[in-house]
Amino acid sequence: MIEQDRPPVAPDDEDDAVEEREIDQAGAELAAAPESLKRGAEVVKAQLKHLPNGPGVYRMFDAKGDCLYVGKARSLKKRVANYARGLGHNIRISRMIAETCSMEFVSTETETEALLLEANLIKRLRPRFNVLLRDDKSFPYILIATDHPAPQIAKHRGARIRKGDYFGPFASAGAVGRTIDALERAFLLRSCADSYYERRTRPCLLHQIKRCSAPCTGEISIEDYALLVGEARDFLTGKSDRVKRELNDAMAEASEALDFERAAVYRDRLAALAAIQSSQGVNPRTVEEADVFAIHAEGGQTCVEAFFFRAYQNWGARAFFPKADRSLEPREVLGAFLAQFYDAEEPPRLVLLSEDVEDRALLSEALTIRSGRKVEVSVPARGEKRELVARALANAREALGRRLAETSTQARLLAGVAEAFALSSPPARIEVYDNSHIMGTAAVGGMIVAGPEGFQKTHYRKFNIRPEDLTPGDDTAMMRQVLRRRFARLQKESARGPDGTVPDGAPPWPDLVLIDGGQGQLTAARETLAELGLESEVPIVGVAKGMDREAGRETFFMAGKAPFRLPPKDPVLYYLQRLRDEAHRYAIGVHRAKRSREFVANPLDEVAGVGPTRKRALLAYFGTAKAVARAGLADLEKAPGVSKAMAKAIYDHFHERSA
Repeated sequence: MIEQDRPPVAPDDEDDAVEEREIDQAGAELAAAPESLKRGAEVVKAQLKHLPNGPGVYRMFDAKGDCLYVGKARSLKKRVANYARGLGHNIRISRMIAETCSMEFVSTETETEALLLEANLIKRLRPRFNVLLRDDKSFPYILIATDHPAPQIAKHRGARIRKGDYFGPFASAGAVGRTIDALERAFLLRSCADSYYERRTRPCLLHQIKRCSAPCTGEISIEDYALLVGEARDFLTGKSDRVKRELNDAMAEASEALDFERAAVYRDRLAALAAIQSSQGVNPRTVEEADVFAIHAEGGQTCVEAFFFRAYQNWGARAFFPKADRSLEPREVLGAFLAQFYDAEEPPRLVLLSEDVEDRALLSEALTIRSGRKVEVSVPARGEKRELVARALANAREALGRRLAETSTQARLLAGVAEAFALSSPPARIEVYDNSHIMGTAAVGGMIVAGPEGFQKTHYRKFNIRPEDLTPGDDTAMMRQVLRRRFARLQKESARGPDGTVPDGAPPWPDLVLIDGGQGQLTAARETLAELGLESEVPIVGVAKGMDREAGRETFFMAGKAPFRLPPKDPVLYYLQRLRDEAHRYAIGVHRAKRSREFVANPLDEVAGVGPTRKRALLAYFGTAKAVARAGLADLEKAPGVSKAMAKAIYDHFHERSA
């Protein structure tokens, strides 16, 4: 057969034709694949007709509308065509394609813009098949505010709304606190809030202990205080040698003038600067500003160690354990991690890596655009920069080793818990409940959660116990209320649909519930769950303290079993004590916070229609909330900003209560 002549094909059309032939050929091979994979590949293939060749971001969704994956591409059409083939992928990608029921696309002007959008969407949607940065809490910074004649030094976390100079990031809030304490001693800067500053009529205690120069009361002029602020700013921007030299000269000058008291002040400031630098560990000689990232993978887990260097000083380190599929290479995990990390953090001028990530130049360009200055991303091969990366890598190995050891130990402890309480398998989720109150006032319940990865603090819950129908101080009734509210909601959110399936995203059920209390508390807990039809669903154990509330002599209560104890030195006993103590600590903390709020609560807060502005006006006119409560209707009507109707509402509120 003679093939007919065809019109010439444009290069792009020719590429598309080749691509379509390859997809059709792959489709023939896909016929033998599982039905779910074939169905997913068809969904992906159907998107190809209308996709551009330009850059953009794509999202893949499952049947319930949950986002499975977010990705970026230099060419959306080519990337999606790769998925449409359906074959030749690893297990993770194949599983993702099989679950895909729909896709969405966003075209961007550049691939850099696509990279930034991808990182933003991953952090917001947290797709199941992406590498996820678990600890996405923002880092603390030191702020020297410039919105006041006497600038304040303070710890700052979050959006940089306040006007001032920000120094960081620091690895932890503790590191920031210690540095600020030392900076106060070195430069005598104020750390008090502006409202506190304005109210001072005499110097506060910080001035007495030589940690503040007290500009609030004129102990130092605003001009001289500005010089101290400038010295602190110089020190934090790497000019520490010059600052120390100037302080040394000033101390020598004061000594020669026999002004030993002033010389002692300079001596103490120099000592504080030395303390800051010594506490920052090994400081680089040639690297002024850099973030160092090293990744290590082992045992199916990954650790990314981050070092932060600013002003030639080490400002701390933090270990991250991103959630990633085992099939991903370390460099793939590191690249995805960095895009998410810098979605919220300000990048330095230099980023040093232990692995050469894909699209390193693109990442550098994206960070440059985001920060408005040149950002270099490199993998050093020699010199001090390589030494910093090697040190970070060693720390990553150690941190991951500790985590793997803890995970192994945790697994053994959970297996011991299962044996002690005759559970069919080690519990993946343990919920521990405790109440806290003072003679029934400010009563709260606390729930803590533990599992194979230790305490899961994001799952902790507090319950403000409602006093209706409760005898003050009745712990058993309080526990009934807490458990009823907890499990009734859990039952509602996990209700099976008409097809018998549990809704996607339903909260997990506990494999074991521990109650702080003895037989009485256990009976109340079992009766409460029985009312909800859940008595046989959740194993419950009561933990009663020993004779004199002595740790190590706890008695355990379970249904259908005589009370028993564990051997005094049993590791499982220590683990259960830790769980109980954590629940006790959490409940007490919640109770104290509630009690503190009640101490400072204003009776006017309970009056409907009285907001912050009207409350300030009433307090300014009458002096105290008690005076407002005692005021007559005519007096209330005379208050500024109070109408007759509002005056009547305020009067009725307080007099109905006292009636």
